[in-house]
Amino acid sequence: MGAALKLHLANFSNQNRFTAYGENYVAINQIRHEQSLVILPDLLIKDWPVSTIDQLRIEHFDCILPHEPEILILGTGVHHQFPDRSLLKQLMQHRFGIEIMNTQACCRTYNILVEEGRRIAAAVLI
Repeated sequence: MGAALKLHLANFSNQNRFTAYGENYVAINQIRHEQSLVILPDLLIKDWPVSTIDQLRIEHFDCILPHEPEILILGTGVHHQFPDRSLLKQLMQHRFGIEIMNTQACCRTYNILVEEGRRIAAAVLI
C-alpha cells in the first residue's frame, strides 16, 4: 500500500526518535519494530499488548501515566481511527493533551515535538 519513509531530523542527542516507518513497522533509532509500542524521549516500551483500536482500555495507558506527558499521541495504524468515547473521556481526566492520528502522522509529529523539548508520549498501534 504505502511506501516506506525514512525520517531525518537533527539535534536529538540521545532521545528516542522515529527514524523510519512503513505499513507494518516503525523504526526507532534505526531499529525496526513490528509490534505495537509506546515511546517517550527517554523510554521505549516494546510489545505494547494492543494491536487494534477496539482492544484499547484505560489500563493499557498505565505504563505512560507515571511519566506525566504533556501530550499523548495515539498512532492508530494505517488508517486514522478513533477509540471508544468512554476511553477518551477517561484519558482526558489525566490532564494531558491527546492527539489521535494515523501512525505515519504520529511518527512525524512526535519527532517535531521531541525536537521542541516537549514532554511527549506516543502509543503506536502496528
